[in-house]
Amino acid sequence: MALQTIAGAQINVSEDGYLENMNEWNEDVAREIASEIGIELTDKHFEVLNYLRDKTEAGESLTIRKVGKSGITDIKGLYKLFPKGPLKYSARIAGIPKPASCV
Repeated sequence: MALQTIAGAQINVSEDGYLENMNEWNEDVAREIASEIGIELTDKHFEVLNYLRDKTEAGESLTIRKVGKSGITDIKGLYKLFPKGPLKYSARIAGIPKPASCV
């Protein structure tokens, strides 16, 4: 665990850069993490991020397929929103723990 300044706040993150506490997340934190990855967030990104946060808070496991069936976007659209690792990067930006399905 490391302390990192994100959007002006001191936040504990894992060695992979995932927030240790979901409650420290807000849209400014999401924007800064996304910017570091090279993604400019849109309303569609935030729909996916909020879906991921809701499902995580409900204790559900996350997969790309589940997000693709969410009605927010299909799998192809998820790859367009979060290239190079859609679930890995969307989870990191959403401030949730790294999904077990991510390497």
